[in-house]
Amino acid sequence: MKFGALQRRVKRCEQVVAVRMAETQDNWGVLSQVWRRGWSPLRIVVVGLAGGFVAGKLEVPGKVNGARWLQMIGSVSNLMASGQAAFAAAMAAHAADTADEAAETADAAADTAADTAAGQAGPRPAPAAAPAPAAPRAADELRVPQPAEAATDVSER
Repeated sequence: MKFGALQRRVKRCEQVVAVRMAETQDNWGVLSQVWRRGWSPLRIVVVGLAGGFVAGKLEVPGKVNGARWLQMIGSVSNLMASGQAAFAAAMAAHAADTADEAAETADAAADTAADTAAGQAGPRPAPAAAPAPAAPRAADELRVPQPAEAATDVSER
């Protein structure tokens, strides 16, 4: 297979992944909204009572007591929060990459348009003063937080 054909194939696969990622984000948003709307106060109370009843019936003396159940529920809750935070961090990184690509494309289009206009209208005007470079970011701002850190940050809000 020729190199150009491989490049086209990779580009096509990247486009498919981008479309699927957008669909996944949309579906995740819908699921999140439906999930939150589905938990009415009455349902929360019913699930709590049913869970307490099941925990009481399944309790084996000395093996699994109420404190163990609470510890397990807390651990699962933290795991879910970490997963959601990791997903949000990945989506934010993807959005940042997309924004960078869009900015580069816009810059290239502006340069092309300016070059085309300069070729038709004579000498190119002197560019305005360049904006000051952005202040360097601290190393902590550039790194993506670990899931546990992100979950802690989310729970503190």
